[in-house]
Amino acid sequence: MGRCIHFVVHGQPATQGSKRSVPIYSKGKPVIKKGRVITRVIDDNPKVVQWKQQVAYFAAQALDEANINEMFSGAIFLRLVFQRPRPKSHYGTGRNARRLKSSAPPHPTTKPDLLKLARAVEDALSGVVYRDDAQIVKECLKKKYGPHFAVDVTIMEIDGCDSECVDVEVNRESDQEARPKIS
Repeated sequence: MGRCIHFVVHGQPATQGSKRSVPIYSKGKPVIKKGRVITRVIDDNPKVVQWKQQVAYFAAQALDEANINEMFSGAIFLRLVFQRPRPKSHYGTGRNARRLKSSAPPHPTTKPDLLKLARAVEDALSGVVYRDDAQIVKECLKKKYGPHFAVDVTIMEIDGCDSECVDVEVNRESDQEARPKIS
């Protein structure tokens, strides 16, 4: 098994959705060069820039703590576990206000989309932990309920033997959570 780092970023994750091209204006008119309108690409989600900076900061800290001075250059295994608090509607009322309803779903199946959450983290790690997110050859993604918003990140360089990666994935996923009762 190659080098590995682990860190947690607390806070509400932002999604990396679509990007769109918008014209660049000068004096109220679009800038035109060689007969074409000059554009710039922006993210549809304005919160994603700050989120990606936060992820990159904690990734750089994790690299420093692990005494890793260069980016991962080989194949990458990436594990991302996004957690979010349960909505109040999952709990009872009155004297049962702290009890989880039996009808409450065990997993978050509402937006945001798991792949869009992962895309933002993958992009944030590019140029910090690894050169390009194309190096990711195996990924384990999960959304779950927890006490607050956060993402738990594990990045591992895989050297040759894929079975080690599978063992890590199975061991990490064996932590089946019981439905919590808050007291």
